[in-house]
Amino acid sequence: MTQAPTPTADTVRRLVRSLLADSGAAAAGPDVRPVTEGGEHSTWWVGTRHVLRLAPDRETAVRRRRELRLRELVRPLVGVAVPTSVAHGDWPGGLTYTLDTRLPGRSGEAQDVSAVGEADLAGLLTGLREVPVRQAEALGVPRAAPRSLEELRTAAERAAEGLAAADEFDPGRLAQLTQPAAGQLAAQTAAAVLVHHDLKGEHLVVSADGRVRGVLGWADAVLGDPAEDIAGLAIAVGAPAAVRAATLADYGARPCLRGLWLSRCDTVIRLAERLRGRGEGPLPLLRTQLGRAWEPILLERLTELPGDG
Repeated sequence: MTQAPTPTADTVRRLVRSLLADSGAAAAGPDVRPVTEGGEHSTWWVGTRHVLRLAPDRETAVRRRRELRLRELVRPLVGVAVPTSVAHGDWPGGLTYTLDTRLPGRSGEAQDVSAVGEADLAGLLTGLREVPVRQAEALGVPRAAPRSLEELRTAAERAAEGLAAADEFDPGRLAQLTQPAAGQLAAQTAAAVLVHHDLKGEHLVVSADGRVRGVLGWADAVLGDPAEDIAGLAIAVGAPAAVRAATLADYGARPCLRGLWLSRCDTVIRLAERLRGRGEGPLPLLRTQLGRAWEPILLERLTELPGDG
C-alpha cells in the first residue's frame, strides 16, 4: 500500500496557494491548520471557507474519488447540505486531495441537536432510502451484509465483564437483549438502501439553534442495513433523538430497536478495547458515546416486536 508522506503546513500551503491562485487570499498565503477532531484523517482547515483533505493511502484515495461522485448523487435528496469540492486531484504518490467548501456550523460533538434538528435527521434518513440503488452501484458503492446482532451481543457480553472489573459498566444492563430478542431483531430481507455508515457527531454540522445544516464524511457509504445509520445517530446524538428521527422517517419498531442495540453493543466493545490498549479514540469521548447509546427510550419498554418490519 502506498503511504503518503506526513503533510506539513508548508506542504499544504503550497498546494492550496496553487489551487486558489486567482484569489487575493492566496497571494498572501492562506492560513492553514490541521483539524484535530477525527485524528484518522489528514485534514486541514484552509482559512475560514475551505477544508483540504489529503488521502493518506491508496485505499482511501479510491474511496475519496467515489465520494466526490456520490455527494452529487445524494445532494438533491437528503435535505441537508453536502460539501462541494472546488478543486481535486492528486498529491505525492498519486494519492488524492480535495478542497471542499466549509459548511457553516459546529461539530455535532460540540452542539446539541434540537427537535427541529431531529426532523432534519429524519429528512436525511428518508433521502438516503430514496437514492436509486442502481445508480449508487454504478458509482462503485459496495454492498455490505447485515451484521449478526447475536454475534455482537455475545462479544458485548465478554467486553462488559472487563468494563465491570474496571467499574465502567454494569453488565446486567445487557440482559435486556436476550438471545430470542436478538433473533427477532435480525435484519430483514428487504432491499438494501444507501447507508452513510459513519454518522458520528463530528460528521454532523449543527447550527447554534440545533438545526442539522450539513453532513460530512461520505467515503464509507455502503448499500446495506439502514439500522446502521440509526445506530450511528444513537451514538452521535443519543438514543431517544435517533429513534425519534428514524420514526419520523417512517422506520418501524424493528429497525429502530435493531439500531439501538447495534449502538449499545458497539459502544461497550469499543470502550473495552480502548481500556485494553487495543482500540482508538479518546476515552472521554468513548464514555460519552456509551452514555448516549444507553439512554433509555420509551419504545423499548412498550414495543412487542411485530412479525414484520
